[in-house]
Amino acid sequence: MPHRLRLSALALSPWLGVAALAQSLAPVTVTATRTELPPFEVPASVDVIDGGRLRADGRAQLNLSESLALTPGVLARDRQNQAQDLQLSVRGFGARSTFGVRGVRIYVDGIPATMPDGQGQLSHIDLGSASRVEVLRGPFSALYGNSSGGVVQVFTEEGQGPFTLTPSLAWGSDGFYRSGLKATGSAGSLGYTLNASRFSSDGFRTHSAARRDLANARLDWQLANGGQLMLVANHVDLRADDPLGLSRAQFNAAPQSADPSAIQFNTRKTVRQTQLGLVYELPLGGGNRLRAMVYQGERATVQYQAIPVAAQAGPLHPGGVIDLNRSYGGADLRLTAQAQLAGLPLELVAGLAYDSLREQRLGMQNFSGASLGVQGALRRDETNRVSSLDPYAQATLKLSPRWTLHAGLRRSTVRFDSVDHYVAGPNGNDSGSARYSANLPVAGLLYAPADNLRLYATAGKGFETPTLNETAYRADGSTGLNLGLKPSRSNNLELGAKGHTPAGAATRLEWSAAVFQTATRDEIVSQTNVGGRSTFQNAGATRRRGLELASSLALPGDWLMQLSYTWLDARYRDAFLTCAATPCATPNVAVQAGNRIPGIARSALALEAGWRPLRGWRAGVEARYLGSVPVNDLNSDAAASFAVAAAHVGYAVEASGWKMLGTLRLDNLFDKKYAGSVIVNEGNGRYFEPAAGRTWLLSLTGSYAF
Repeated sequence: MPHRLRLSALALSPWLGVAALAQSLAPVTVTATRTELPPFEVPASVDVIDGGRLRADGRAQLNLSESLALTPGVLARDRQNQAQDLQLSVRGFGARSTFGVRGVRIYVDGIPATMPDGQGQLSHIDLGSASRVEVLRGPFSALYGNSSGGVVQVFTEEGQGPFTLTPSLAWGSDGFYRSGLKATGSAGSLGYTLNASRFSSDGFRTHSAARRDLANARLDWQLANGGQLMLVANHVDLRADDPLGLSRAQFNAAPQSADPSAIQFNTRKTVRQTQLGLVYELPLGGGNRLRAMVYQGERATVQYQAIPVAAQAGPLHPGGVIDLNRSYGGADLRLTAQAQLAGLPLELVAGLAYDSLREQRLGMQNFSGASLGVQGALRRDETNRVSSLDPYAQATLKLSPRWTLHAGLRRSTVRFDSVDHYVAGPNGNDSGSARYSANLPVAGLLYAPADNLRLYATAGKGFETPTLNETAYRADGSTGLNLGLKPSRSNNLELGAKGHTPAGAATRLEWSAAVFQTATRDEIVSQTNVGGRSTFQNAGATRRRGLELASSLALPGDWLMQLSYTWLDARYRDAFLTCAATPCATPNVAVQAGNRIPGIARSALALEAGWRPLRGWRAGVEARYLGSVPVNDLNSDAAASFAVAAAHVGYAVEASGWKMLGTLRLDNLFDKKYAGSVIVNEGNGRYFEPAAGRTWLLSLTGSYAF
């Protein structure tokens, strides 16, 4: 597969001279809209973060939140809690998630990391061997089907050239330790990238220690018939304590603390996941090609929650331990064809995607006798299945040298089925099923008034079903899946502009701007949320509208400066009723029309400036600002706005065939106390997940080509 980068200072590798690259790199392609085009020629908001940047400036290489701050419209918040994935939202989609990632589609090497119900995971993403991350926002995201308020794709490096070994080590605050070893290269028709890493930390907060082992492999074969076969394999083993959220009083008094119930019940999570995928591409001549992808995986998760013993006394309560064993897989068959329509160049993409998930869900009590935080009696046992079947088609028509039309349609059908195996006394048979479907059209028009300027307009429809986790519990305390939830549906509009300085200029400036609006009906919102367990309901209409700005400036002398700004106004347009406690047979608390949707900041600003020569000393500074974030639908409290700064200094050297880089990084330079993320609508008022204070990280990386 061809290596793809964005011609942008955002994509410049820190291992190379910034100014030299700005003058020599030629435009290549991204695959965010399934048509291989330079981002500059796509009528959508799409950004690419190069793999070098993911590992630059002494970053920890644990979470995507480290590198997405300069992507407008994207809010990736590190919970400082490895028992929960980072809080990832795109234009407000996904902000309500209390478990994993939802509302945003995740792909790794073309393999879905989002299940057919819309629930996604990030724990298996290997930043140590990633070549790039593509982020797609706006209407064209709907072409990826259910729960695609945005699309994030991660691609592993393709092995090329001589055998190269890259060891890395990092130490930091709060017992942070990470080690990694990567091997890349090619032998004949085979290219390979192999990487393994181990991370451990005592955690910034009490009861937040974590350990993660990760292995990732990509093999590429160039076949005799001109085709390409890629195999990707991945394994992750994670164990993390969960300190839970803090109330306002706890957060103000001791942000490093854990809630007492977390200690009492030893709240924690373990995850083991293994998956394998194959991607086959065959050129058919004349620019036509066929692509086939299949994948299969297993994920086992056990989570101990802080559910009081008394609450589990009722015969209908499912217990305080969740044990999930998931088997998932799928396939995608796609044909890309070059044709003409009325003498105009036309590219067609047509495909069929199928994904399936089988979940064995067990619920046990989190106590045995007087012992707390241990697995007790069985209280829930069910088999849940979700499948999706989505045909799709896209077209790109070159109307003239300056006008290009893009259009697509996806038919998304998602089926849920639950078989209840735990039938005891008043706990009856709660088996059930549901089916959701939608037609998802999108169209965009791109205009090129000048060689270095693009204007575009795009519109499309979106679709978001409830996830298995969102249907897992009913607000009134009764058993069975909440299959009465309806999918939310949205209409999306975007207008944008992109520009850059002429090619070959000593100073390279790139910029982009977009305005957008999303109108949603039947928004899925949390109804109750206590002890890490949430229930959901459909509210009325919501509206998200915003502005995104980004620019990057590469200057002579290896200087690079970058800026991004997001303004996002997300509100409920209809009033609705919610719950103040659980169980809640009937919602009885009014949420007013005009309230802000919780978990979403109104404004975000990121700035970076760095000096990165090929060898010798290098340094940089970063600044982040985030506006206040309401923590619940009532808007009765909010995480305050904050501004933080970071700095890094490093030294790069080449000696005896080795390329080596050492970097010292300081985050939260001024030791600001702030909430790194929030738990939306937490019923005990424990909304706040504190960010770490001032921290340091020392990292060492080397590479040797044999």
